[in-house]
Amino acid sequence: MAGGKGAGGFFKLVVVMIAILALGIGAFQPLMRAMKLGLDLRGGVYILAQAQSTPEHAVTNEDMVALERVMRDRVDQLGIAEPVIQREGSDRLIIQLAGYDNPEEAVKMIGKTAQLEFRTSDGQVVVSGKDLKDAKAVIDQQTREPEITLKFNAEGTKKFAEITQKLVSSYSRGDPRRHIAIYLDNQLLTNPHVDEAIPSGEAVIRGGFASFQEAANLAALLRGGALPVPVQIIERRAVGPTLGADSLAKSKTAIIAGLVLIALFMLVVYRLPGLVADFSLIIYGLIVLGVLWALKATLTLPGIAGLLLSVGMAVDANVIIYERLKEELRNGKTLRAAIDAGFKQAFTTIFDSNATTVLAALVLYFLGSGTVRGFAITLSLGIAASMFTAITLTRFLLHLVIGVPAFHKLWLYGVKEEQIPVAARGEI
Repeated sequence: MAGGKGAGGFFKLVVVMIAILALGIGAFQPLMRAMKLGLDLRGGVYILAQAQSTPEHAVTNEDMVALERVMRDRVDQLGIAEPVIQREGSDRLIIQLAGYDNPEEAVKMIGKTAQLEFRTSDGQVVVSGKDLKDAKAVIDQQTREPEITLKFNAEGTKKFAEITQKLVSSYSRGDPRRHIAIYLDNQLLTNPHVDEAIPSGEAVIRGGFASFQEAANLAALLRGGALPVPVQIIERRAVGPTLGADSLAKSKTAIIAGLVLIALFMLVVYRLPGLVADFSLIIYGLIVLGVLWALKATLTLPGIAGLLLSVGMAVDANVIIYERLKEELRNGKTLRAAIDAGFKQAFTTIFDSNATTVLAALVLYFLGSGTVRGFAITLSLGIAASMFTAITLTRFLLHLVIGVPAFHKLWLYGVKEEQIPVAARGEI
């Protein structure tokens, strides 16, 4: 019976270990491939924009909210998947476009005010960009030249119909002024005649476009809307894909080397429990990567640093537990009782140390910005995962291990036989 029970325990342990290995091997690569990489790992464009106050208007929080919205709309027009746009301080925006390789075009799109105005011959602004509903770049079928078709919203349609009707009526009475000039950021784009009233709420910008792409970029700016305040680009830099790939390769090497060294340390110092901890770390890694993937997080170098630090925290938890386990064994407790007591006594210490680290991470998150926040998030996430694996999974695996009689030898747990009270020797 004992032999059958031991064989059953060994079979169950082998099945669980193989399942963990298979899950780690099968899921790690797909999760890594599915992760979104940040600017420092993938390459791209980094821009720091600062809102400018004027004598008439100081930059407000509402201006920054509107500015962030407009910037996001503009970046979306570039076709960038998941850009990073976030505030820094009271009047700055950080814009990171991972995978984008045209910094000049990005700066041109982001920094242009794009204030569209329709003015009569006497300079009166009759319709502006805020009255615009849509703007599209097209090719004129007759001239084969690029142009932009504009569509106004309900209010803009009404105003445009009224002014065009007024101009047509004035011309019929002998007034030669029947132009509506189209200005972008106070620069004249075109100055067409008004031959008839336009009640449809549509207009066309023709001429002056060197290419279709130029017209498309301008249409994108108009769709995104004008900037609520003037903006100055105070920093811009491009991270080449080669540099990003090199950073990614070095990060992978550092992660693999770090995990291998940790696994060897745990195996050499704590033997069988160390091997159990190594299997727990596999599940820990899958949990962290899975949550990051589910949250659609962007992985950056500081984020990887946070993950590596949290791996160290996970190992610290196992070290505390195993040292408690050895103390309980030296005090004469059985393996099962020593495991339960070791986890129970180590929990408070583990919780306190992790709680203080999470508190520091929260401070970094709320007071920091950009990659500092990424570091704080991955560190906190890693600590939460390590708490789960160290307290729950490691304990479950150790109970499976002691279910195998061949694994009852105390030297497998880093304790010498002569350190155990004579009365307690040979007990499970």
